[in-house]
Amino acid sequence: MGAPSFPLRHLGERSRPNAIRAFAHRAADQGQAISGYHNRNYVLPLTDSVTRLLGQEPGLSVTVRFRRADALPVVIRTWQDEALILDAIRGILPHVPECLAKDDDYAIHSYVEGIPLSSVCGNGKPVDTLLINALAGLLAQMAQVRREALPALPAAWPRNDKDSQGFLQTLAYMADRQIRQPNWQEFGGLFAALGIPEDALIRLAERVPTMKRRPYSLLHADLHRDNLIMSYDGDPPLICVDWELATYGDPLHDLATHLVRMRYPTYQWGEVIDAWGEAMQRIRPAAVNGLAKDLNHYIAFERAQSVFPDVMRAVNSLQGSPDQKSLDDATASVRQALEAAAQPLRLGNLPDEGEIERILFRWRAARNGGLGLSAKISEWHKDRRVPEHPDFPRAAVRRALLAEGAAPASRVFKGTGHLNSVVRVPGIRFPVVVRRKVANVCRRERGFLSEHAVLMAIERSGVGVSAPKFLALGTSYQGEGFAIHTYEGPCDSHQPPDHPVLGLLPHEADVLMDQLGALTQVNYKELDPAAGEGRFYNWLSEQLVQLVADLPKESQRLSRLLGLPDAGRLRQILSRHTVSERVPALLHGDLNPWNLVRRDDDLLLTIIDWEMAVIGDPLYDLVRHMHLTPTRPEIRDRMFRRWEARLAPQFTVDWRRDWRVYRLIEIVRSAYVDLDRLVTGASLDAPNVRRAVDSYPMTLAAATGLLGLPIRSNANPYLARALA
Repeated sequence: MGAPSFPLRHLGERSRPNAIRAFAHRAADQGQAISGYHNRNYVLPLTDSVTRLLGQEPGLSVTVRFRRADALPVVIRTWQDEALILDAIRGILPHVPECLAKDDDYAIHSYVEGIPLSSVCGNGKPVDTLLINALAGLLAQMAQVRREALPALPAAWPRNDKDSQGFLQTLAYMADRQIRQPNWQEFGGLFAALGIPEDALIRLAERVPTMKRRPYSLLHADLHRDNLIMSYDGDPPLICVDWELATYGDPLHDLATHLVRMRYPTYQWGEVIDAWGEAMQRIRPAAVNGLAKDLNHYIAFERAQSVFPDVMRAVNSLQGSPDQKSLDDATASVRQALEAAAQPLRLGNLPDEGEIERILFRWRAARNGGLGLSAKISEWHKDRRVPEHPDFPRAAVRRALLAEGAAPASRVFKGTGHLNSVVRVPGIRFPVVVRRKVANVCRRERGFLSEHAVLMAIERSGVGVSAPKFLALGTSYQGEGFAIHTYEGPCDSHQPPDHPVLGLLPHEADVLMDQLGALTQVNYKELDPAAGEGRFYNWLSEQLVQLVADLPKESQRLSRLLGLPDAGRLRQILSRHTVSERVPALLHGDLNPWNLVRRDDDLLLTIIDWEMAVIGDPLYDLVRHMHLTPTRPEIRDRMFRRWEARLAPQFTVDWRRDWRVYRLIEIVRSAYVDLDRLVTGASLDAPNVRRAVDSYPMTLAAATGLLGLPIRSNANPYLARALA
């Protein structure tokens, strides 16, 4: 513990600091407790001896504040010493608390007499106009505190004290550093399951737009109803307390945090903003520059960063609480936080309440050691269609499900269709992945074969295809389906899977072609006895036509405005093309680079995510891979040569003439699917989707060109939206 800090006139005899410390630590037993998330606060009168030591008036009540050691780091702190802030502002706001004494583990403040606003006007209730004007005046008064009176700012602070953009970017980086990072090891897996990426705040900082310049000032940064005291005599009417989160920057940030944390009724926001603008105009007119436009950026940031503390507080309430009500309350809180943060963080495919509840249920069961819930976790129901895998007995499934909720962020992967949690199961020598379908994802491209059946067929065939082993299939809590596969990524829990996102290396391309050749040896008839009958190209083009016909009206309307044909016209255009018949085989159906995992052995690559597998023309699998993966011309030629050499002639006849037809199909498909994703926002957080939509203008130009149609360049808001 460091040296105690007291007003200099009180230092001298060793007994004086000891007596004050003893008084502070007795406060928990003798004082009136006041709730606080970051501090434990106790109100009590000074004893006669401590009154003399501190040079105060007899009978003075004080607040003894202890920083909570068990509190999660969920706030942005510019300064660590609240006493220095209070000293700086007393000349401008004389009624704020005074720090009378402090040590490393406590502080003694003068007590502010009055009633918290929250006691007489709770969250969601309208605030009287006179109080709103008083609040606006308080916020404006803070602009009079000189920077020189405040503690030194962190080194990362913007050098220009009118740089609004730089200040908001600094806030976002600080939120990532002080809130997200310290909690990621404990809660990162939960956030990943909920669809919040690790770099969400960093990306938010990178998107901060240019804003009007406003002079920096002191900001309270946490002005909500609990931190506003209504004085008994009404002079002043309101006093701000709890200045530990104060900062120095763009005054619009203080207004934004106040608007959000005060929980005003929506209809009062305009009144509050107008009152703030009028009060600030009188004291510092330049502070209202760009108010109408730039305030929204700070409100968006407040809602974005709040998703982290709001979710963590909600799930922390589940610790030691096995009842359904606590789970329902936490689910509602998390849902509300996600909805508020969805737009500023650009979150796609928000989980619905049912999915959130199941995620929180697994999180609670894994951390509470069951608490009566382990029975529910264990009550999984095996799919009777599949036998028990000899390497993964029923007891191992139960242990995997119990461990699922505790998977760290580095072992939780949320793709366009599945939530994958990698766990280690006691007694099992290899890691496994628990796969669950994301509940509310609408995939425009359909799957036709059961993934577990495909993996079982590949394993039974014994051919040289590196794919996960299927281990278990069933349903668990609330009937949610799951599958368990072997995990094909690195065993090091801190190392993510390595995908060839920039394209295959030459020897990797060779291995993939060998595996596609081996795939033709799998007996697809056991998957679908009727498969392979009929012309594959006709079936494939009709699937694309149906996809276009089923798009939402908004996506169809925009596609027509951009020059893409409707379903009927597309059918006519595609019917002009033909391909030769080749012997069908089992296809992966979605060989994008994120479905290929690099290995350290001779196999080099493992093919994962087989839910889009189909029976059809082997040439299509190769061409779709080239479309989805960056492929240099020399690698493409190498792949074609090796593919032709590894496959039997009945699988490769006339491929040189036909491969461009499949390329046309895939480019046209992307033109519709990626446009729909831009309109709906679906799956934009998935890396393969993000890369595809980022290059949409080129995709659209290629598709219309291959279809023999002109691009419509007429300016309209939809075009701007699609190509942004």
